[in-house]
Amino acid sequence: MQLMRRRSIEATIAASDEPERHLRRTLGAWDLVVLGISVVIGAGIFSKAAMVSATQTGPAVVLSFVIAGVVCALAALCYAEFASHMPVAGSAYTFSYASMGELVAWIIGWDLILEMFFASGVVAKAWGLYLDNVLNLFGLGGVDEHGVASGIHNTVQLPGGITFDWGTVVLIAVLAAMLTIGTKLSTRFTGVLTAIKVGIVLLIIVVGFSYFSASRLSPFIPSTESFGESATHGTVWTQTLFSFFSGAELSVGGVFGILAGAGTVFFAFIGFDVVATAAEETRDPRRNVPRGILGGLAITTVLYILVSLALSGMATPQQLRDATPDGGASATIITAFQLQPNAPEWATKVIAVGILVGLTTVVMVLMLGLTRVVFAMSRDGLLPRSLSKTSERFGTPVRLQVGGAVLIALVTAFTKVDVLGNMVNIGTLSAFVLVSFGVPILRARRKKALAIEGKEETDHFRVPWSPALPIISGVACIWLMLQLDVETWVRFVVWLAVGFVIYFAYGYRSSQLHKHPQDIAADYREARQGSLGAEPRP
Repeated sequence: MQLMRRRSIEATIAASDEPERHLRRTLGAWDLVVLGISVVIGAGIFSKAAMVSATQTGPAVVLSFVIAGVVCALAALCYAEFASHMPVAGSAYTFSYASMGELVAWIIGWDLILEMFFASGVVAKAWGLYLDNVLNLFGLGGVDEHGVASGIHNTVQLPGGITFDWGTVVLIAVLAAMLTIGTKLSTRFTGVLTAIKVGIVLLIIVVGFSYFSASRLSPFIPSTESFGESATHGTVWTQTLFSFFSGAELSVGGVFGILAGAGTVFFAFIGFDVVATAAEETRDPRRNVPRGILGGLAITTVLYILVSLALSGMATPQQLRDATPDGGASATIITAFQLQPNAPEWATKVIAVGILVGLTTVVMVLMLGLTRVVFAMSRDGLLPRSLSKTSERFGTPVRLQVGGAVLIALVTAFTKVDVLGNMVNIGTLSAFVLVSFGVPILRARRKKALAIEGKEETDHFRVPWSPALPIISGVACIWLMLQLDVETWVRFVVWLAVGFVIYFAYGYRSSQLHKHPQDIAADYREARQGSLGAEPRP
């Protein structure tokens, strides 16, 4: 079996012009920056910063964000080089197809589906929770004196004890309709909401620092014992994979707590790679895609560091734990503001509305990324080709957009998908690992293929100090993966097993490369012919 057959870059780009299966190029560099900011700034910074500070790191959550940001920046450079070479839909899936072969491409595409599908569900679920908060703050929801729900609520009870989140279903339906009509329209809508969201984040920073006290930053790196007895004991499933194999205590407090915290707050950076999935819809992608990826990530990282620093100066880890019924696991930015004795009520309301707006853009861009990855895999034949047909009127994969929205809505409305947040992290990091290691592989194989065909390389964005920097990026991503809990790893292995079954039962024989072997990369053909004893092609 030719599991490592690779599609040439030229064939990949040519496939993007296939009639009925191509996307319109309507986006510029600033559109991509907005996409990046809109998808990255969301549930993570509003919830993960406070939760990690209360349960793992204390004020050193700032360092966790710095570490996660640096790892993402390294991966972003690798994404930018690949996207510059292959400005087509599919992101890391498409990149790995040309550098490491079809089986690896399937694995990474399957992981991206995991990332974006569950991320859409997790963030939509968080949107529903914040909708209830907003309704309560404005007196439209809440409970009466007997503890019975009154007013408007996102979640309603159906017969048989089934709960249904109607608000999230309406949200997903509206966003799917906008994405179906056109990517340019959805980015304009996203741009408006992103401007509001960034304004809210700046408000959080300004108001937060007005309650800042340097005394709350001490100790900056708390000991494990300071988090209480529950922090030093846990089950096999809740400890990190690193702790499981090393025999170390749970990664709470100290340096290991910071590193584990980086693996958790990494969720706040989820989605910047979605920008790469929009490469096929971008004008002058060799210039605009790298600018969009790196520009959006730089802005969000700076905002994250400032927000986490303001949070740490507003409330100590112990205060956050005492203010929540679950010992800090449900702590948010709003919790820190509610702890301030003279905090204005309007600030809490504005921040709550801003978070709701922010989460809206995150769900939209994640839905866009999910459909573009499945679109690319379908166009390549690894998934049913019927999914990759685009509308003549809108120039978007309408069938895929609607079908994806229905699945996300069903899962989000009826299940507790929010408990799978770390599945999003591990799916994303696994993609980052393969993209990072793929850069030096792509360069070597690209050089050989061009020599075989007598062509010269054109100008593209290139990661500096390669192969050292891409390798460092890959190793750093692996380290963050080791900071995720054992239960997440078990779920991830099951997800991969399901993916392998689908690939070997359907994808391998339905692949376009299986049907059109002339599109296989020149260096792969030469190596294959040599291994079979045939004379290599001159």
